Amino acid sequence: MGRKYVSPLSGFGWKKITLLMTGVFIAGFIVRGFWRGPMQPRSDRPPSAEGPALNEHTMWTCSMHPQIRQPKPGKCPICFMDLVPVTVEAADVGERQISFSEAAIKLMEIETAPVERKFVTARIRMVGRIDYDETRVKHITAWVPGRIDRLYVDFTGITVKKGDHMVYLYSPELLSAQAELLQAVKATESARGASELIRTATAATLDASREKLRLLGLTREQITEIEKTGKVVDHLTIYAPVGGVVIQKNATEGMYVQTGTRIYSIADLSQLWVKLDAYESDMVWVRYGQEVEFEVEAYPGELFDGKISFIDPVLDPVTRTVKLRVDVANPDGRLKPDMFVQAVVHARIAQGGKVMDAAMAGKWICPMHPSVVKDGPGKCDICEMDLVTTESLGYVKVREPDEAPLVIPASAPLITGKRAVVYVQVPDANKPTFEGRQVVLGARAGDYYIVEAGLQQGDIVATRGNFKIDSALQIQAKPSMMSAAGKPEALKAPDDFHRQFRRVIEGYLSIQRALAADKVTEAAKAAGLVLERLSQVDMTTLSEQAHQFWMKQGEAKKTSLQTINKAADIEKARKAFESLSGGVTSIIERFEIRGDRTLYLIHCPMAFNNKGADWLQDSNDTNNPYFGASMVKCGSVVKEFPKKTGQNRK
Repeated sequence: MGRKYVSPLSGFGWKKITLLMTGVFIAGFIVRGFWRGPMQPRSDRPPSAEGPALNEHTMWTCSMHPQIRQPKPGKCPICFMDLVPVTVEAADVGERQISFSEAAIKLMEIETAPVERKFVTARIRMVGRIDYDETRVKHITAWVPGRIDRLYVDFTGITVKKGDHMVYLYSPELLSAQAELLQAVKATESARGASELIRTATAATLDASREKLRLLGLTREQITEIEKTGKVVDHLTIYAPVGGVVIQKNATEGMYVQTGTRIYSIADLSQLWVKLDAYESDMVWVRYGQEVEFEVEAYPGELFDGKISFIDPVLDPVTRTVKLRVDVANPDGRLKPDMFVQAVVHARIAQGGKVMDAAMAGKWICPMHPSVVKDGPGKCDICEMDLVTTESLGYVKVREPDEAPLVIPASAPLITGKRAVVYVQVPDANKPTFEGRQVVLGARAGDYYIVEAGLQQGDIVATRGNFKIDSALQIQAKPSMMSAAGKPEALKAPDDFHRQFRRVIEGYLSIQRALAADKVTEAAKAAGLVLERLSQVDMTTLSEQAHQFWMKQGEAKKTSLQTINKAADIEKARKAFESLSGGVTSIIERFEIRGDRTLYLIHCPMAFNNKGADWLQDSNDTNNPYFGASMVKCGSVVKEFPKKTGQNRK
């Protein structure tokens, strides 16, 4: 038999058990009330109010689309996520202003600098090569027809001095000219007892015979020797007209030459040219006569110098550069033609973008030879041209009072296209406050920009962390560097052009709808149709400015459409569609193209890893082509292009 289980409470009756449990409950309640006491006051707040404290400055925003701001909780109209509360400080700041705590300023690593007036130096870097000085290249040619019997210099590269014999030439024509000379000498001697008229005529004939031989290449000493001895020479020796290096040998011994045939080319390398390419944007600082420093690879660390002697009046349309020429002395011959050089010009800038140079202030300079600089007017010592003032070449008189330009560090402005935004610290604010200000910048000079308008001396601007300030403004949906600038100038086009491009827009919208539906095949087919319609747009009727704009956009659109047309990968097609959208939008804006429906420009901030992207569609109900079904409603309307109505409709 098994043992019988006996409960430890079996000795108690049910009535006693009930009384015991009631007592334990009452005791626990008393202890709980005592333990709470004054240390844990009872809250009268309803459970629904638990959570972050809300006040009259609480706004509700979307964590994915911070531009969404609503006074009450709800859903994001873009991605339908729950809105979250954020507290907006009640500080009295302007629309373009934002305040930060001191701790935030340190975390953002914001640095500032004052706007100041000072003379700055622009460093213009250029590259080029060394070349011969064209004015010091001479050619030795045959003065008479004949046969070269000897070349005293029989290879290129040899150095010769002025007067060195170069060629020994046989010439029958030389013989006849000498015979004429001897006959003239005899006639002069025979006419000594004749009349004055005959003596004068024979003397003139003798002088003409001498001059003819001199022009044929004989020296005065050779001519005198022929007259004394009565013997003719059948060979002519040609001498070097200048000293230098023989850079070309165009004849060989035994060769017959005609008058003017080039035999040698000699270059004087004691003076060279350095030909440089200056970018279009740097030409504002380049002046005739400026000092140029340059280096060559053959002598690393060693600086050479020269002066700008010529600025090409024509810009190279391919490289977008201007050719400069620098005169360089080369007395020791270390510099060689065709050496590659890296050059720099230091231009000190005054107000108005004028170039300062103490050595040029108030001087007069030769427009042909920049080495000739004088204190007053006069003639050039080399070419005898009239000297001109240095001020006429763009220099400023530093002896006259001239205010320094207003400048800011180059890191201060945020530049987008033609717009420049600077964040200026608001003075006398309770907390560090910055205000976005659009400014007009002049040219860049080294590490500084010249300020034309928008700032004044003493303003404090952010030079580091300005992108973070701009991002904070964007998060609060305030104007920032990305805010739209002024409307661009409209381009005129005939009605046919508008009608043809509206057909392109219809095809574009077909691509947009196909990508939003994740149908890459349909998008490719629509892209092929748009390519055909694009080729049918008649651009010959456009003005020059409109035609240039169309051509600039045309290649990009064509490339994007070809990519979509051939794309098997929808992500590749979507990337090309982004570029296509930018071009189509630009054309619609500039040509003010309107159709029979309103177009909406929509922006999705999450596209392409939060880079953001725009597109056009004919409905304000977001239909995202970059995400398709995965997030088809991500995006918000940023601009509308209304349809044309009535008689204005094209």
